[in-house]
Amino acid sequence: MNRSRGVSLVLVAGLAAGMAAQEPGQFSGSPSELVVLSVVVADRRGRQVENLVRDRFTVFDDDHGQPIALFSNQDEPVSVALVIDLSGSMRPKLAEVVVASSAFARTSNPSDELFILTFNENVQERMGGLPLQAADAAGIQQELTSMRAVGQTALYDGVTAGLDRLDNAAHARKVLLLISDGGDNASQTTLPRVLERARRDDVAIYTIGLFDPDSTDRNPKVLQALAETTGVARFLPSSPGDLLGICQRIAHEIRTGYTIAFVPPVRDGRYHRVRVDVSPEAGARFAVRTRPGYVSSAAADRASR
Repeated sequence: MNRSRGVSLVLVAGLAAGMAAQEPGQFSGSPSELVVLSVVVADRRGRQVENLVRDRFTVFDDDHGQPIALFSNQDEPVSVALVIDLSGSMRPKLAEVVVASSAFARTSNPSDELFILTFNENVQERMGGLPLQAADAAGIQQELTSMRAVGQTALYDGVTAGLDRLDNAAHARKVLLLISDGGDNASQTTLPRVLERARRDDVAIYTIGLFDPDSTDRNPKVLQALAETTGVARFLPSSPGDLLGICQRIAHEIRTGYTIAFVPPVRDGRYHRVRVDVSPEAGARFAVRTRPGYVSSAAADRASR
């Protein structure tokens, strides 16, 4: 399969089987290529809204309503690439990164597969690129405590390597968690290329910015762009305790969000805008967050697979 197959057009045999088992009659026929969306719903106070039923959701592709083919709000395992900045500017923050990253793993679904990648001017794939299970607290702690921060920053290369690793991950839902100050001074690739890749891949990129206010290496706008492109959030913690809480919040959000899939109306090779609406309750409206769009695979690309 071509790696640039389209942002959310993935073969979801396992996902389809799992969802169909939860809601008989919802999905029929052989597994097909679907647009798969991770969706988070919050109330006006920003609190996550859980346990909404399928009929409350409406999906729009370029403002045209689409039937929901698959729906799940179950705590299903996901594949996660934890991408950590180990350039010299991160040295004062490294201890708190280790603690917060460990808390993220402990709060995650124990069956999540977790790839750990680090970067300075080079990218390092921990465990030889093999994943650990989130339940393997000792293995994760060993990898995290062996980290050393030194050198320059190849952030764009680090994100690209994380996306590469998730290409062949085990689970249909995929998340990349980036912890960095947002600066880059050593990458071979560029931010526009990374953003284009993010628009094409079915990966939610959460970003956490760690830097001092007077740091010359910080670039929170890069972190914002990566998160917004994939429909999730950028966080800027102000203290170690704040960082710890954010990592636990992200893990909880991943476990309690919604997964919605629909059949793309056309295969035209272009970018399609996506919107998900949730019907309001009396006196209450919801904020819905998902990726803003996807790149459809062209008919010729589909035939070649």
